[in-house]
Amino acid sequence: MQAQEGAAALVMEQPVVDTGAMTVEAASDDALLPVLLSNVGGEAVVDGAEAARADEVRGLLAAIRRLEAIVEEETVALATGKKIDFDDFSARKSRSMLEFVRLMRARMHLGSEVEITEEIQRLREKLERNRSILEMHYDAVREVATIIVKAIKDADSDGTYTGREAQDGK
Repeated sequence: MQAQEGAAALVMEQPVVDTGAMTVEAASDDALLPVLLSNVGGEAVVDGAEAARADEVRGLLAAIRRLEAIVEEETVALATGKKIDFDDFSARKSRSMLEFVRLMRARMHLGSEVEITEEIQRLREKLERNRSILEMHYDAVREVATIIVKAIKDADSDGTYTGREAQDGK
């Protein structure tokens, strides 16, 4: 019994060092040994599999957020009437979307993660808003182009080959 108490006291006196991925204790001869201790949240650090999964989640979330930022930047530029380079935005969105799709294919098992699902939903909403504003701009460009084409036709025509109603504007 006294030996057990001495051993417990020895363990309690050892300094605890947190290396980030794993918590270790310094043994009496200063060698660091891995020990399974619970973290602040009450979960035990089991192995690198959980850390790898967390890295995958962070990587996928980062890709989603990059795509979201590009889409939001374009949407704001369109909504505020700023002059934008559509080719640049298209290329940036395409590259970011390709990255996102590749990561999703490689990590389909992460599709059930709540945080990823929420980010994808937010991205979907931003993409829908972006599509709506792009469609509005496309319609405006098409309408202006129609007006310009009509003006060019009217300016080139002397009325010889058009009917009387077209000349009168009817």
